[in-house]
Amino acid sequence: MGYYKLNFTPEKSDLIPELHERVADRMYNLFTSNGGLYIKIGQAIGANAAFLPKPMQVKFARLFDDAPQIPFSTVDQVFRSELGRPPCGPGGVFEIFEEQAVASASIAQVHRAKLWPQPGDTEEKWVAVKVQKPDVAKQMEWDLGAYRAVMWMFEHWAFDLPVYFVVDFISDHLRQELDFVNEANNARKTAEFVANEPRLAENVHIPRVYPEYSTKRVMTAEWIEGVRLSDGSAIRALMGEPNPLDSPSSLPASMPTKPLRGGVKAIMQVMVELFSAQMFNWGWVHCDPHPGNVIIRPHPSKPTRPQLVLIDHGLYVSVEETFKRQWAELWKGMLAGDFESVENITKQWGMGLPDLVASATLMKPTRLKRPDTRKGETKEESRRRREREAAFQEKMKSMSQYELSVLMKKRLKEFLTDTDRMPKALIFLSRNMRYVGIVLQNDKWNNQSLGSPVNRIKITGFWASRSLTQAPNLPFTQRLREWWHYLVFRSVMFSLDLAFWKNKVFLWIRQHLGLHPGEGFEDEMERTMRGLAKSNLGVDVASSAFEG
Repeated sequence: MGYYKLNFTPEKSDLIPELHERVADRMYNLFTSNGGLYIKIGQAIGANAAFLPKPMQVKFARLFDDAPQIPFSTVDQVFRSELGRPPCGPGGVFEIFEEQAVASASIAQVHRAKLWPQPGDTEEKWVAVKVQKPDVAKQMEWDLGAYRAVMWMFEHWAFDLPVYFVVDFISDHLRQELDFVNEANNARKTAEFVANEPRLAENVHIPRVYPEYSTKRVMTAEWIEGVRLSDGSAIRALMGEPNPLDSPSSLPASMPTKPLRGGVKAIMQVMVELFSAQMFNWGWVHCDPHPGNVIIRPHPSKPTRPQLVLIDHGLYVSVEETFKRQWAELWKGMLAGDFESVENITKQWGMGLPDLVASATLMKPTRLKRPDTRKGETKEESRRRREREAAFQEKMKSMSQYELSVLMKKRLKEFLTDTDRMPKALIFLSRNMRYVGIVLQNDKWNNQSLGSPVNRIKITGFWASRSLTQAPNLPFTQRLREWWHYLVFRSVMFSLDLAFWKNKVFLWIRQHLGLHPGEGFEDEMERTMRGLAKSNLGVDVASSAFEG
């Protein structure tokens, strides 16, 4: 950071891209050489790296690759320490335990195992065993201390940006991820919510946890045979849809050869509704819903239909009732373009630039309705203000790298006006929204790269508005008022529906004429959103800003 401080000057404006490159290399090497929570923190930064300089976008994206595995001898030691027995063999916890992990992440790795048969069992029971890497627990407090120091220097020395306020909140939640008993409890709680929601109970499954084989560092859960959402080609094959990328697809042998019903639209519909229910109804939000944590399988009792399986329940945020209601009202106001409603909530949260808040949350360009003439402003003053704003937008086109960076810093400060009042849960809710709405393209897929099979924003908006009618302890007259607002909101959303279907018809016509399909609904929003970020923040947003 001292290196940044010395070299980030107007005189060296032309060298700033090279400066970004060198700093990106140094940060990446720091995270990968230390491992453990350094990788996790790097991934947290990488999830939002699209608003960072280009070299950091490229480097930090690589932190999402599989982490190195610990050897089986270390796994054996963890088992003997936690459960008092080896993983398998005479007196072992399991009848069979596969020594090679099927997946490895920064904190733990997962092995496939088979339970010992019990009286009355009619079939074999295979499980997924999550084993925590020993070095993670040893390094955690040192790593979090280093993280705290780095964030302090970012705010008070290097960049003069308000970032330190998130340290305690993020650190507490990272600690929770190391407690697998807590993760097991999270999974059970989520399973109860799903079971009690008629719109999701049949379409979503949370794997059963075996508490008798679980501790703080070992967790055993039901093994799920299916296709991870991150494998776009296999997902398309499973659902019987063509793969426009022509990449090879191979389904696991356990998957049916006949496609499941509903197509990818059925999957995306359920996924958007699941996370909408978490945010607006339950106030209990899974904060790491990347595509590797979602599995699609044939429904056990209805094998022609898909079922979404959500795994990895280590990181959740519990949302208090007041904030949950504000979050729903914010969504309703954003989609209706209601400036006063959005501004009122963002002010309560210590945030400025309501248009930018709305655009960043919806991941689409949003211009909120406001009078041409601001309060206390004459028509002539209003005209001059708009002329100044237009002149400034033109001036930005000729700004140097240094000037644009200074502008971005200034706008970010205007965005976070009072960090003490900002609900910290917004950090993880925003991350959740980005993961659910848009994931990597090419060998991965998402609502965007599938040509927008469902209207994500409309579905989320309906859940937000409907949740306000179901809020507890509402007087009868207020509940009636909320229902009236909900009906009005549905009529407003009809215009969004028209835009969505207009785009779908346009794509269909071009496809059947043999022309290039053009932009999907989400693609069009991405293009215009990038222009909005350029004009508001003075930053070139990478396409990965619209990816998980």
